Amino acid sequence: MALTVGDKVPSFNLPVQQGVAALPAGETLDITTAYPGKWKILFYWPKDFTFVCPTEIIGYGELKGDFEDRDAVLIGASTDTDFVHFAWRKSDERLAACDFPWLADNSKLLADALGIIVPGAGVPLRATFIIDPENVIQHITVNGLNVGRNPAETLRILDALQTDELCPCNWQGGEETLKPAA
Repeated sequence: MALTVGDKVPSFNLPVQQGVAALPAGETLDITTAYPGKWKILFYWPKDFTFVCPTEIIGYGELKGDFEDRDAVLIGASTDTDFVHFAWRKSDERLAACDFPWLADNSKLLADALGIIVPGAGVPLRATFIIDPENVIQHITVNGLNVGRNPAETLRILDALQTDELCPCNWQGGEETLKPAA
């Protein structure tokens, strides 16, 4: 059964890869304990060394500072290994510049728990989870394998969630929220 909005993200200590300075050396990350007090933007892509995936990773990387300004951390993930992540980053300077952790969920533990593995294909869908500081999923978007997502929309939704107010359709940060009549 897939997790949904309102569910807590389970604790898994997964291999992680970040940067291109050194080969992976067994580093792991548990997103439920690694970033206390932070919002987490966890986004899965189907497979390294593909075509749509790097456009999304780079898109998120370009907004990393904007997410950090909102006390949010980016965490990328696929079911490839940490060594495959490293090789992909080394092969493309735009990916190397995306300085945030990439989970190597090759065991598919977290992806299975989230319910995002494509049956028969064994790869995750393009899924984005906005997770609050208490590790509760507050938003999920899932795209098929052939359509990239919009990182700016993830940022907009994070802004709306952080208002803790009623936000109308197409609301943008700084705009008025809805105030129900008393």
